[in-house]
Amino acid sequence: MEIEAIAHIHTGFPEKFGIPRQSGLVEEAEGRIVFVPKYRQPDALRGIREYDYLWLIWDFSENHRTEWCATVAPPRLGGRERVGVFASRSPFRPNPLGLSCVKIREVDEEACEITVSGVDMLDGTPIYDIKPYLPYADAHPEARGGFSDVTKEHALSIRIPAELEEKLTPEERAAVTGILKQDPRTAFIHDEERVWGVSYGALNVRFRVRGGEAEICEITRGGNL
Repeated sequence: MEIEAIAHIHTGFPEKFGIPRQSGLVEEAEGRIVFVPKYRQPDALRGIREYDYLWLIWDFSENHRTEWCATVAPPRLGGRERVGVFASRSPFRPNPLGLSCVKIREVDEEACEITVSGVDMLDGTPIYDIKPYLPYADAHPEARGGFSDVTKEHALSIRIPAELEEKLTPEERAAVTGILKQDPRTAFIHDEERVWGVSYGALNVRFRVRGGEAEICEITRGGNL
């Protein structure tokens, strides 16, 4: 079987570091799905406005490998404890396919573009398929979540000095706060003096984590960290 990209998604994440580890965790993180010419047909989007959420099947385009490993070390388990690759959502898989549930914000049938939120994808990520989220079939709130049941409440508190907060729009502040709350650091590095950097859209944000609090040290616009 051969598959091809039907679209690409444009997001505020120019690099892997800082991308939420699951879709929906940072509701303010938006993306714009742009279909490739072959699939840029308004009829293909007919009826999509009747849904609130979509499933996206996409390519871990920065994680293509010729070999695979049966176990992975999830960040939420400290980056040292290993579980089976099929018991995780690690990007390091035999077939580098991602699955994300995103919220529809806007549909432009004429341009064949869909704006969504809650994204967890690199800017330019190829999309292989789009399917509607069906609450009656896709939601199982009583289901067990494996190791995520223990780690799902993990979140950092965020401190932004007043002089830096003034540099952010309300939307940017919400997005940056959401990204840092998820603790994007390498799981097994706990150096409280280390300054980390994350990019989102036009923002370059530097921060330090002490205890359970992330303090933003610097915010600039444009360029790379």
